[in-house]
Amino acid sequence: MITEEVIREHNLSDEEYARIQEILGREPNLVELGIFSAMWSEHCSYKSSRIHLKKFPTTGPRVIQGPGENAGVVDIGGGLAVAFKMESHNHPSFIEPYQGAATGVGGILRDVFTMGARPMASLNSLRFGRLDAPRMKHLVDGVVRGIAGYGNCIGIPTLGGETTFHKGYDGNILVNVMNVGIVPSDRIFLGRAEGAGNPVVYVGSKTGRDGIHGATMASEEFAADEASQKRPTVQVGDPFTEKLLMEACLELFRTDAVVGIQDMGAAGLTSSSFEMAGRAGSGVEIDLSKVPVRETGMTPYEIMLSESQERMLLVARRDRLDEVLAIFHKWELDAVEIGRVTDSGRVVLFFEGRIVADLPAAPLSDRAPVYDRPRTPLAPGAGPFRWREEPEPPDYAACLKQILASPNVAEKSWIWTQYDHMVQSNTVQRPGGDAAVMRVKGTTKGIAMKSDVNPFFCAFDPYRGGAIAVAEAARSIAATGARPVAITDCLNFGNPEKPEVMAQFEAAVRGIADACRALEVPVVSGNVSLYNETDGRAIPPTPTVGMVGLMEDVGKHVRVAFRRAGDLVAVLGDTRDELGASEFLRTVRGRDEGPCPEVDLDAEKRLVDLLATLAERGIVASMHDVSDGGLAVALAECAMQGGLGATLSLEPGVRMSAFLFGETTGRAVVSFAPEHEAAARALAKEKGVPFAAAGWVGGDRLTISAGSRAVIDEPVATLTELWRTAFARALESADVL
Repeated sequence: MITEEVIREHNLSDEEYARIQEILGREPNLVELGIFSAMWSEHCSYKSSRIHLKKFPTTGPRVIQGPGENAGVVDIGGGLAVAFKMESHNHPSFIEPYQGAATGVGGILRDVFTMGARPMASLNSLRFGRLDAPRMKHLVDGVVRGIAGYGNCIGIPTLGGETTFHKGYDGNILVNVMNVGIVPSDRIFLGRAEGAGNPVVYVGSKTGRDGIHGATMASEEFAADEASQKRPTVQVGDPFTEKLLMEACLELFRTDAVVGIQDMGAAGLTSSSFEMAGRAGSGVEIDLSKVPVRETGMTPYEIMLSESQERMLLVARRDRLDEVLAIFHKWELDAVEIGRVTDSGRVVLFFEGRIVADLPAAPLSDRAPVYDRPRTPLAPGAGPFRWREEPEPPDYAACLKQILASPNVAEKSWIWTQYDHMVQSNTVQRPGGDAAVMRVKGTTKGIAMKSDVNPFFCAFDPYRGGAIAVAEAARSIAATGARPVAITDCLNFGNPEKPEVMAQFEAAVRGIADACRALEVPVVSGNVSLYNETDGRAIPPTPTVGMVGLMEDVGKHVRVAFRRAGDLVAVLGDTRDELGASEFLRTVRGRDEGPCPEVDLDAEKRLVDLLATLAERGIVASMHDVSDGGLAVALAECAMQGGLGATLSLEPGVRMSAFLFGETTGRAVVSFAPEHEAAARALAKEKGVPFAAAGWVGGDRLTISAGSRAVIDEPVATLTELWRTAFARALESADVL
């Protein structure tokens, strides 16, 4: 019986249930109700975000496939393309950190190789609460081990990422994962069920009871004490099976036997079957009795809604079915014809000889309710901001050390040394640079990858924060010598039914869209993760951006580290009197306070062009984006990574704390041989980027002077020891709860 209680258990409103009745012209049965619940969940349908996502620019000269498929694809020339996407696995990772993070990696890999691409590199963007918060050490350890366990076993390097710690994530951590793959530009596969009579084939692992209602669980907030109760909704991953599945699919893609293919991700067999039929305007008939299962007594409801991992649904050419099955059987994987494509426009499900569901495909896959949620107008920049009146700190060197030791700035090698970042031998820039870089074998090309967002900026001004996320990713990409090509995103917010949260979301989307247009970087894929709330407390708005860049000659890539004694150092871009939302305020002053720094998108575009051109012409020895911790931290990182000191003298023009630790956007630090100074200055002038000579590389101390006074003068070795050990020590001293 479909009672009011059953409807509520499926997270459907009265209006949505009435719409279901209208579409069907009758009451749904339980299987059909479960299918509607999953497909119309926030996680699958984007019903609260879809109208805003239309603001994104999604086309461009390199775009082959934009949003709407398993991953976006951009052309990189030479008959090759890059497929990439970012996804969230937030709620599952909070409930069960190891499997939640591991299956997040597995899911994003399938999104990429489903397009026909071989996954080449992964990144992750992690947000944790305070290290001494309940369960937090357990969560950090479990998430990192989960990412490592899956990626290392399957042989895909994890090349980069970012990690933030803040009390706003105490009750709701974020685990965003990104993957990048390479595919021949004429061998891209789509998730479409075409050709009436063609067989529908289930391949991969058997279906179990893990992950049932996973999509629904990801579309609701929950109480902290519910975590253990929701553990069965978390999928269980098997990277060794995924490796077999990936290789089998890539072998299959070398034939012309496949019509369409889709990962069984969120909502499992439900989403894959309905979305493939919906995109093609076709229908499918599926016999659920033929689905391989690993548990006895599984019902049609459970089979359709299970999110067991390492499974795919594909449509084969009827005359090539035996070839398809043989490839998967060779790799010792289940491969079963479970149905056929029809021209009915309906998905009809059979079980043990009877029809258990008969639904139109289109209304479930692309006609879910779309809501324009109420939004409370935001008032960015509201004060008071006490830092404007506070006296300067007495010891700037002590401030630098304090910031270098903070969990947000300290080196995270404790995390990334657990990841295999050299497997496949394509790695050019390991974790720790401005962006990860890999070579494209058989060519001179290189691909740069970066995930980025500053949630502290977004908390004070979601519009600027979203725009800065794109701009900072572009600066980081350009600082390696690559030119930004396209982005994916993972938009993490609280409950969209709250007007203040929806206002944050809308503003952040506008910021990202405006920055993408200004920088000529389209959005080709992405994910929205809402209801990131526990006990009614939302996370800080966290619109994570994943960017890919291209360098035509990977041999010209540039690193962060100072390289040679005697090189000159320059600062590119202007420094403004800004300390709002900075790590200095959080760490040294002990409080969160705005406003968010300003952003000049035209200036950002000029700087990105300058950085890439400097690298392409071989003018610079090192480049580094100025971001978290400000200019002093950026200079220290150049010195610490190179093991070389520097003597620098600059005219601040603003208060000293803002000059050293303010996080003004649109800046970079570069070093170059003295004979290249004229060329560097001329190119900066040509591009319209402020250029300030700062000093020279050499010695074993970092000395920063303002006028005739040294405000920081510290041994590089002392700073390095602190920076490299602080995070591990902080984690070790955190209570295990």
